[in-house]
Amino acid sequence: MTEALPRRKDVDPALTWDLSAIYPDQTAFEQDFKDVQALTNDFERMYTGQLNRASTIIDALGDYENILTKLDRISHWGFMPYTTDTTNADLAAQLNRVDQLAAKIAGQISFVESELKAQPQALLADVAGQAPDFASYMRHLEAQADHRLDPHVEKALAELGPTLAAPSKIRDQAIFGDMDFGTFTAHGQEYPLSFVSYEETYQNHPDTEIRRNAYAQFNKTLRRYQSTMATAYYTQVSTEKTLATMAGYDSVIDYLLADQEVTRDMFNRQIDVIMTELAPVMRRYVTYVKEVWGLDYMGYADLQIDLDPDYAPTISIEDSKQYVSDAVAIMGQAYHDRIMASYPERWTDFPANQGKDSGAYTAGPYGVHPYVMMSWSDSLPSLYTLIHELGHTGQMTLAQEHHGYLAAAPSMYVVESPSTFHELLMTHSLEEKATDNRLKRFALSRLLGDTYFHNFITHLLEAAFQREVYKLIDAGESFDAARLNQIKRQVLTDFWGDAVKLEEGAELTWMRQSHYYMGLYSYTYSAGLTVSTQAYLRVLNEGQPAIDAWLNFLALGDSLNPIDSAKVAGVDVTTAEPLHNTIKFLNDTVDEIIDLGNHLD
Repeated sequence: MTEALPRRKDVDPALTWDLSAIYPDQTAFEQDFKDVQALTNDFERMYTGQLNRASTIIDALGDYENILTKLDRISHWGFMPYTTDTTNADLAAQLNRVDQLAAKIAGQISFVESELKAQPQALLADVAGQAPDFASYMRHLEAQADHRLDPHVEKALAELGPTLAAPSKIRDQAIFGDMDFGTFTAHGQEYPLSFVSYEETYQNHPDTEIRRNAYAQFNKTLRRYQSTMATAYYTQVSTEKTLATMAGYDSVIDYLLADQEVTRDMFNRQIDVIMTELAPVMRRYVTYVKEVWGLDYMGYADLQIDLDPDYAPTISIEDSKQYVSDAVAIMGQAYHDRIMASYPERWTDFPANQGKDSGAYTAGPYGVHPYVMMSWSDSLPSLYTLIHELGHTGQMTLAQEHHGYLAAAPSMYVVESPSTFHELLMTHSLEEKATDNRLKRFALSRLLGDTYFHNFITHLLEAAFQREVYKLIDAGESFDAARLNQIKRQVLTDFWGDAVKLEEGAELTWMRQSHYYMGLYSYTYSAGLTVSTQAYLRVLNEGQPAIDAWLNFLALGDSLNPIDSAKVAGVDVTTAEPLHNTIKFLNDTVDEIIDLGNHLD
């Protein structure tokens, strides 16, 4: 029987992240935990009812940022360790303690936004003029002025933060605390299975029997929990609908898009164009993969396989250093060194272990350096996950160097642009090294299989599903697991048509993604990749001017809205042209892959 994942205490500490940049030890954390409460009490006493003059507002926002920065570090200290071992009761207790503190402080300082939203726009403009780094915050407050709630309601909602976040925690506990995926058998051998091992290893395993049998066992376990997960998800979206109605929005979709500064048309266009125009391209590609593999059919369980698995390299964490270095070298020495600092400073938590959260994320505690959580598996997909997350670190470090806490985080609409841009750099680097048609075909297949499949298809199909769910909620309807399964299967059928066999369990894919508990996040992967694709092609065609433009874009933070931010990178997202151009680029890539395959010996 193949070995199961190690427990967290048994992994090599050298491969884990070093959180001492946040706090050197628990004692320092406890001191900040105490200090931030005292600062908040003083802040509340000093500024409540006083935010009606520009000079006072500017002083208050400086103190406000100080509190938020401390609370940000405290929150990361609570959240990040927990995600590496969700089965650890002590880490769960600390996270709950941090969440309770954050909710209490959020309630105490909620008066800031309530009072500022009630001020004349001329006063907010005066603040923005005198303190430019607060201009983006003023911009958001002005946009929300017509949707403000009673200050007492705002305070209550802030204090209810942990309760409102409960559906996401229920989802995580169901998957990582309760679900036992057991084992499956292939070729007469027994294999242990977990959520993470399926997502990171088995779904793209080159052995068809192992891959398909793992898929069957994986979904057998998911199905036992579908009613619980559907209830948690319904609680999430019905809560969002209630909050939207309270704020005066007719649609929960408009409510969730408001903070992104994105129109409903931009949201719908991203989904509709890809569903109709990219679908035929990808059907053609997966059919080609099926033919190359000689599969009896292309199943949903087979969609993550490499086109040429015999050519896929085994990549160790040590090997990844050279791959990453080569990929980002085109961006100049300063940017290269910024990214490569992640290795000696141990920004990344690599080990796969029992209880670790699935997928990957980048955390950016303000005033420190970013951190990456993932589960390394000595594979090219792991390398793409790493380079993706390191793209976020590049943006976070640049934006934080140029902006205070309130202006450092860009709109969710463009937040995935830096990460997907990095993936394109990785493919470019692999392609540059290609010395024969097979290696070049392999590199291009990774462009489709790692970058676009993940961001333009997997997450886009999540968004299409999500849109249908929100339509139900807007119409006053409810749903259960059966309805969610029906919606998900229909979305998958609409995209893949007859090119992919949707085996039993494909409809349960909605249970696998945490993005549904983050508002309208899933569609932004394709939106970000649309921006990054056009910027990447500019870099290839124009060189240094386009590189400089991209670095300027990364440093913007929230200083501009997403439309104007994209323009800095040379991309106009007010039209469908960048999206059409990106799909054409993908169609040309499929043509080239097939042509290269036709010329192989």
